Amino acid sequence: MRHFTPTQLKEHLATGEQALTLLDVREQWEFETCQISNSILIPMGTIPDNLDQLSNEQPIVVICHHGIRSLKVATFLEHHDFDMINLSGGVAAWAEEVDPTMPTY
Repeated sequence: MRHFTPTQLKEHLATGEQALTLLDVREQWEFETCQISNSILIPMGTIPDNLDQLSNEQPIVVICHHGIRSLKVATFLEHHDFDMINLSGGVAAWAEEVDPTMPTY
């Protein structure tokens, strides 16, 4: 499993060199509060029932609030043969390092 800092993810998205799926595993209210553009929401507790919504044709960046839930989900999905990247620090770090206008909680 790879790990991206928010800055690394921003740079990767800007280059467009490889498509990524941005998977947010927070709860609906958290996602409504703030989100990284083009991310999809599948809350952590529903991941096992929604594996069919994910593709292993491109790497998946897992996002949560601080990077702890996302690491657990990334580990789970890696065991199901997905190419996983964990966003270190989550949306809290994204708001701090990349987008200071993003609402925080």
